[in-house]
Amino acid sequence: MTSSPTREVSRPTKRYEYVDDGPAIYLDSFATIRREADLSAVPPDAEKLAVRMIHGTGQPDLVSDLVIHPEMVRASQAALRRGAPILCDARMVATGITASRLPADNDVHCFLHDARVPALAREWSTTRTAAAVSLWAPVLDGAVVAIGNAPTALFHLLEMLIEGAPRPAAIVGCPVGFIGARESKEALVNFSRDHGIDIPYVTIRGRRGGSAITSSALNALASEAE
Repeated sequence: MTSSPTREVSRPTKRYEYVDDGPAIYLDSFATIRREADLSAVPPDAEKLAVRMIHGTGQPDLVSDLVIHPEMVRASQAALRRGAPILCDARMVATGITASRLPADNDVHCFLHDARVPALAREWSTTRTAAAVSLWAPVLDGAVVAIGNAPTALFHLLEMLIEGAPRPAAIVGCPVGFIGARESKEALVNFSRDHGIDIPYVTIRGRRGGSAITSSALNALASEAE
């Protein structure tokens, strides 16, 4: 006979004053963001997107660096409702997407551990994350892209699109870091102007970004519910 797990563990004595009610924490978090963040410049249909991205970082000032294409919310939500796949540059992005929020049981792909990736990275003298992006080609058309780790992945995607790769419905482009992150996101912001390819996107100017904020953005786009 197996013993009940509750007989094997016990809660320590609560010695600090803190809120430990999960639903209350959730609601109060979003209320706090709306009090502290200036959302006046955010497009009305993108407010929940901005709030979730702030929630993913704990930084209300993030809103000043957000750049949201005017068609981002409409295009990505329509694609997800149609069952479009989500293509992620990192497993941390993929695992941060809440499956229950996806409107059409959408497939979430990350090809970073595909057996072909190491050889491609060596052949092209690039990162594995960038090499994995080339494996998106068969499912890229109409997909929703989520890049939250590697600037090289975002650069690689843009280079593929310039050379005629299928176009995704939308791009969440928030790679993080000190080398290439700012530059890759500026390339995304200026992509339509520089190359005449207009794809809806959301990004964060500068070095900030990461897996958590990228999956937070996807979760906001996947469902209107906070």
